[in-house]
Amino acid sequence: MLPATTQLEHTDLMTSYWHLYVQLNEPVIEPLGEAVPNTELFRRLARAMGFTEPCFQDSDEELIRQALSGGSPFLEGITLERLRQERFIKVSRPAAPFAEGGFATPSGKVEFYSQALADLGLDPVVEYTPPAESADGSPELAARYPIALITPAAHHFLNSTFANLPRMREREGAPTIFLNPADAAARNIRSGDWVRVFNDRGSVRLQAQVGDWSQPGVAVSPSIWWSRHMPDGVGINVLTTDRPTDMGGGASFHTNLVQVELCDPPDGQVRDADPSR
Repeated sequence: MLPATTQLEHTDLMTSYWHLYVQLNEPVIEPLGEAVPNTELFRRLARAMGFTEPCFQDSDEELIRQALSGGSPFLEGITLERLRQERFIKVSRPAAPFAEGGFATPSGKVEFYSQALADLGLDPVVEYTPPAESADGSPELAARYPIALITPAAHHFLNSTFANLPRMREREGAPTIFLNPADAAARNIRSGDWVRVFNDRGSVRLQAQVGDWSQPGVAVSPSIWWSRHMPDGVGINVLTTDRPTDMGGGASFHTNLVQVELCDPPDGQVRDADPSR
């Protein structure tokens, strides 16, 4: 493995799946240790392997200019100079995508019947399929573990990145689970109590916060705390299933049933009515 820089240490041109903006990422610190940007690594590899074409030595700035001047109508008028001044710029794309059709389907339309799904042996008409771990999908399991646990990203971590920094952990507060008042009352749990969250795969200790953040039967635990910083050295993913999703074969991190009960605080911890905010 070769040490690569993070976005804090290198120049990059960034877009997103979720919005219509392009932005310039510039370093705010020098690369740590022996880390270099991937683009610099490629340049070094090209030299070492004897590739002498000029394209293999283009600087990051040259690569950004090439990307912006590639002829895409969406990037018309967006330059490196503008990005340096404005930081982020909306691309020239209609505000109502697909208003004229143009879907990536054989007909170019929204297809309620998908021949592609039929060819895969799947139901060609979309219907509700209950999650494998849910009251509808596994009622016997739900009788023992009636709480659906979801683990969205914590505000001060980037997935697990930065969770090793004491400053970020201090801002995030304690490893927390947010419970609906109805679920908390049924278990005699108040904000600040330490609780055991468990299923057949394992258990973790978290500090409870009670409020209307989710509907009854759903608990939320912002993640991902490193195991070494969790009570008992056990992280939240001990609760997640290894079962892949039915379509795509991805991880099913948000399809997990658990039970929640009061427990003793970790060593050195006391009950705090507002542990994390």
